[in-house]
Amino acid sequence: MVHTRPIRTADQALVREINLSLVMKHLHEHAPVSRANLAELIGLNKSTVSSLVTELTEHNFVSEIGIDNTGIGRPSRLLTLNPQGGFIVSAQLNVDSISVICTNFAADVLWLAHENFKPQSPQQNILEQLTALLRQAIQMGQTLQPNKPRLLGLALGLPGLVDQTNGTLLFAPNLGWRDVPVAQVLTNALGHHLADLIFVENEANMAALGEYFFGAAQGFHQVLYLSAIGEGLGGAFVNNGQLFRGKSGFAGEFGHMTMDANGELCRCGNRGCWETQVSQTAIFRHVRQAIEAGQSSLLDEALQNDTLTIPMVVETAAEGDQVALQAWEQVGHKLGIGIAALVNAYNPDLVVLGGMLSSGSPFMLPAIGAELHQRALRWTADATEIRVAKHGADACEMGGVAMVTQSVLIHPERFLG
Repeated sequence: MVHTRPIRTADQALVREINLSLVMKHLHEHAPVSRANLAELIGLNKSTVSSLVTELTEHNFVSEIGIDNTGIGRPSRLLTLNPQGGFIVSAQLNVDSISVICTNFAADVLWLAHENFKPQSPQQNILEQLTALLRQAIQMGQTLQPNKPRLLGLALGLPGLVDQTNGTLLFAPNLGWRDVPVAQVLTNALGHHLADLIFVENEANMAALGEYFFGAAQGFHQVLYLSAIGEGLGGAFVNNGQLFRGKSGFAGEFGHMTMDANGELCRCGNRGCWETQVSQTAIFRHVRQAIEAGQSSLLDEALQNDTLTIPMVVETAAEGDQVALQAWEQVGHKLGIGIAALVNAYNPDLVVLGGMLSSGSPFMLPAIGAELHQRALRWTADATEIRVAKHGADACEMGGVAMVTQSVLIHPERFLG
């Protein structure tokens, strides 16, 4: 008797998972599209694609949105990813605030919240405030979508070095935190059944993905992202949709490049880090120095009362206040010097300015451009465009949505029972 080896169940399951992912990815990129066109795009036979689409439709990931009458023969039903396929929670822990959004599967924001805290607050208090907001976001997601919506993922951006293997915040100099097991804290607080749905990431990395998938960097391939929030400067490099992480996973700490060996002491312990020259603190320092030198400014009272904010410096600069304009220009020159070095190193086709840099960009871009073209190689400088982040200070949260969406597209089988 001749024995034939049957296809192993594990092999069949793997093929099915790969094909489900292909269907999801192509719908994400090309929808609306018919079953026949989807089969052609993927390279699978129509019956296989039809079976996969039926399964995904039954689990609320795919929906029909109309009829295509443009072709020859019978009209085709057009498919797309279902915005009601689930909800996503994404948050950012900053040095003095927490921002949280809840979106549907199409990245439409359903709910958002922002709360401040005192930077000197105990770590435990801040984490409790964070988990309370995340719990509220999950409840809102369950309320705002029909048909027993599922949580597709929860992403959190942190202002420091994050160990991707276990979601531990290793070092956040502007918070003064070390070795905080953030992913485990969230799992304990929100439920161990959510452990595989929690993503913890450096906030600049998340923001870079947010701009790449949903913002100013759409359509570009090599993207350098820079963001100043509070006292820090974060950065990331995205290459064709993938973050460049480096050997230890901590690439992108551009804010801690030494720009002045004898400069100000940085919270990381080094002197003259780039972030000491181009952060919110630097803007305030330039304003203070100008006023103390005798220059008149609309910002004088706020400075004296210790109520100075970045929006104030933006507003007064727009009104022509010379102290505010000079502060932005000085930071713009320092920013341009560092960008020129990074452009020479990475040769990106786009630099995106996020966070505080986006709000002050109208007053900094001339100085940035001047330094870039003076200091970078002509061929790299001419190939680089500079844009302001579309989502500004919210880019991190949108990046969390992108991370979860990518995960669902790659592993939809996790949600199919």
